[in-house]
Amino acid sequence: MAWTWPILIVLIVVAYVLQAKLWKNTAKKKKLPPGPKGFPIFGSLHLLGKLPHHDMHKLAQKYGPIVHMRLGLVPTVIVSSAEAAELFLKTHDLVFATRPPHEAAKYITWEQKNVTFSPYGAYWRDMRKMCSLELLSNAKISSFKAMRKEEIGLLIDFIQKAARERVVVDLSSMIMSVNWDMSCRMVFGKKYSDEEFDERGFKAVIEETLYLTATPNLADYIPFIAPLDLQGLTKRMKHVGKVFDDFFDKIIEEHIRSKDEHGKTKDFVDVMLSFMGSAESEYRIERPNIKALMLDMLVASMDTSATMVEWAMSELIKHPRVLKKVQKELQTVVGMERMVEESDLEMLQYLDMVVKETFRLHPAAPLLLPRAAMEDCTVNGFHIPKKSRIVVNVWAIGRDPNAWTDPEKFVPERFAENSIDLKGRDFELIPFGSGRRGCPGLQLGLILVKLVLAQLVHCFDWELPNGMLPTEMDMTEVFGLTTPRAKHLLATPTYRLRK
Repeated sequence: MAWTWPILIVLIVVAYVLQAKLWKNTAKKKKLPPGPKGFPIFGSLHLLGKLPHHDMHKLAQKYGPIVHMRLGLVPTVIVSSAEAAELFLKTHDLVFATRPPHEAAKYITWEQKNVTFSPYGAYWRDMRKMCSLELLSNAKISSFKAMRKEEIGLLIDFIQKAARERVVVDLSSMIMSVNWDMSCRMVFGKKYSDEEFDERGFKAVIEETLYLTATPNLADYIPFIAPLDLQGLTKRMKHVGKVFDDFFDKIIEEHIRSKDEHGKTKDFVDVMLSFMGSAESEYRIERPNIKALMLDMLVASMDTSATMVEWAMSELIKHPRVLKKVQKELQTVVGMERMVEESDLEMLQYLDMVVKETFRLHPAAPLLLPRAAMEDCTVNGFHIPKKSRIVVNVWAIGRDPNAWTDPEKFVPERFAENSIDLKGRDFELIPFGSGRRGCPGLQLGLILVKLVLAQLVHCFDWELPNGMLPTEMDMTEVFGLTTPRAKHLLATPTYRLRK
């Protein structure tokens, strides 16, 4: 053990010297994108603080929409404009379709066996297809319509009771809770309480997961020091991985015991278990594969949707004019005698604009998950070396003055003047990504966001506690794979409907 540190230091120095020589030769021969030079070994890691998407935005303002920087020993390209994003995610999509190695995913997603983090190839294609067909198809999404109505009805009943008693509601917790219940029923077939999951509760563990997945980890950028766990992240990753492993094992065992029950509706886990051990593809589906996909489906359907509803409600309460306009549309389309139905959503054009504007200013994932170059590539005249990491800053794209007028202002009406949508075709607005690695859960995500948001603003008026003015709201965010509010959204409801 006494020799561990000296050996590691020697290996790091040798690796850096060799890498620096390679970079120097490459820079002489081929033109890399502009960017900061950085320090030996650590590169420009020091430039990333608590909100990396903000820091990367500042670098783009200095160097341009395509920035090259070394994060540790890893060449990294930051993409910060719609035009640049289109080059990486459409023109050269196949070159950048894979994922780089990722320490958090290794420990939390069973060696990157999920759709989100698995490398590009046959396995990823098979898993994505399975998820798309078995949980995210139009028919499957529609089959859960009654369940969504039931769960949101329970939420409205709870808030209505608080409204009668003039009690302040923790909207952030309520929104997360209803999304957790809906996600559990879609993926697992039933709801689970905090106590059945972990002593800290599902919200705390999910937040920890998203933080560990997104935070800059020295082990990702200087692999030689990974065994030292200098930031203490690996220990936390292993703990979170075990929490999910134990919980999912329990769910799988429950499904195995009940698989022959007469009249039981098949959920996602039932379908996955039917493939376990199958040789239908070149990859055998075993428990770790099923667990990895369960985690994908749970986090994707729960946290991102809850985060977006939370930010949309925050912006509406902060902008009473917009809130009243949404409520007027709901009153016209739905009426004041009933709650919103899913069939109403396609007629709520202004609500759609509000959702788009929320995604523009507060994308659920401000930095799209990193891609990796599978080969050398030339993009816009710049050389992008093989194995470079590509990070698309959708938060910065949403604030690009070349793409948006008054980009810092919340103005849903801007979408009345254009046909920009969220489906990945318009690169000014790509919160779900684009190309091969675009989010397959886009349709389900939009339904969840619009339905919960519509019910909250249709059924209730909202007042900030303790006489706080809308202009005094704290809109600070917390960085992670998603960026929720730093402080929970609290408000007092007043029931609006005539029933």
